[in-house]
Amino acid sequence: MKVIIAVALLILIIGNIWAVDTDSYQFIDHLRALSRPGKPEIFEDGVLFTASSSHRRVGISFAHEGYAKVYWFKQLFIPRDPADFYVDGKRQKGLEPNVDTGILFHIETIPANLKNLDYRLIIDGLWTTDPANPITVMGPSGIMESRFPLPEKPKPHLDAVQPGTYRFVYRADPGEIITVAGSFNNWDPFMYELKEISPGFYTLTLPLPPGNFQYLFFHRGEQFIDPENSRRLYSREGRVVSEGQVASR
Repeated sequence: MKVIIAVALLILIIGNIWAVDTDSYQFIDHLRALSRPGKPEIFEDGVLFTASSSHRRVGISFAHEGYAKVYWFKQLFIPRDPADFYVDGKRQKGLEPNVDTGILFHIETIPANLKNLDYRLIIDGLWTTDPANPITVMGPSGIMESRFPLPEKPKPHLDAVQPGTYRFVYRADPGEIITVAGSFNNWDPFMYELKEISPGFYTLTLPLPPGNFQYLFFHRGEQFIDPENSRRLYSREGRVVSEGQVASR
């Protein structure tokens, strides 16, 4: 029964998310763990905003886009417990299959070259600062804006740390197991595990022969291309993989 509930939740969330990688089960698990709306938070390469579903409609707009676009929050539902449909062995009619969690959400990919993410909300048709975020600043136009300080992103690692080696980097929740495999180890997903050098920041440097190679990260039983590496191609098996390059010594 838990499997059925999980699949139902997955389908529901995929149907409501537009700007998030819907292959990310980590994000789905994170949403399921939310108990109430709260202040903005970092999730992988994005900032997650939440609000109460008691509002009719909530939107968000960003200063770096000149407040020209509004992104409307999505409502988070979870499937109702199947046991709720039965009382004394009789199926109850009129119950909605999904339950409102009380949470509206939007996740925004972290823009490049920004130290702060300044924004305003539209709550039930009124522009306002974010009531869940205590940090506010005066914007260039004299209007108060909410501010979310962005963490410094690691530098791109497309080049090797030194000739003859390649540095793999991956970001996820703290305490995870991240491995990497590729054409350099016959795609064995268990051979090389990245080390968590700071909370949520994993890295591994390998000595590899000069030239190009293909690779993927493995996390929670799934495979992922490298989000920090724009070099991608199709493998012989037809899957999308990341491509690295090792310089000669």
